[in-house]
Amino acid sequence: MSGDRAERDNVLRVALADDQALVRAGLRALLERQGIHVVFEADHGGAVLEQLSQHAVDVVLSDIRIPGIDGIAMLEQLRARGNATPVLLLTTFDDSELLLQASEAGAQGFLLKDAEPTELRDAIARVARGEALLQPVSTEPVRARYRYHAGDAPRALFSEREVAVLRLLAGGYSNKEIARAMFLAEGAVKNYVSVILEKLDTRDRTRAVLKAITLRVI
Repeated sequence: MSGDRAERDNVLRVALADDQALVRAGLRALLERQGIHVVFEADHGGAVLEQLSQHAVDVVLSDIRIPGIDGIAMLEQLRARGNATPVLLLTTFDDSELLLQASEAGAQGFLLKDAEPTELRDAIARVARGEALLQPVSTEPVRARYRYHAGDAPRALFSEREVAVLRLLAGGYSNKEIARAMFLAEGAVKNYVSVILEKLDTRDRTRAVLKAITLRVI
């Protein structure tokens, strides 16, 4: 619903959470220059939860390490309430374990703070549309910290084209973007994604990517 509202109004509305006032001010100025409306700011997770009960936004943009109720705990409480507002978590650390925790909690996006302004704007737009975004991370730490039992192996082998689609999924690309990159119809990409999810025994694109990394499919 939030993504539909964003497209209808053509103005993305975000909640901004960071415990540093200067960082919030910088992010607000950056976002507003790119036509994104900051509905409210918060310096801790509890304030985000309180404000979201009063104000609707398209995306929550939050530092992952805010004090009190941190970004991940805030996200978990938000989902427990049945609130599906997309959440994009920011961090200064390229930490695969944090990415996994954020994914488990239901985050749509995870981005490093040193991302370019255009990358941040694009990330917000993507998660507002319902897409998942994982900034590329080192694969070895993911494999080391997120292991699967033998029974979790893929149900079938992957074709070369399925592996190519998986790699683009890992880069956060949408079905439409994958279709353009691979010169395929969007419907064909949807079919490939469905087969990939079936082989990895998951219905979630993010978990499919993490599992594919762990099992050395990509």
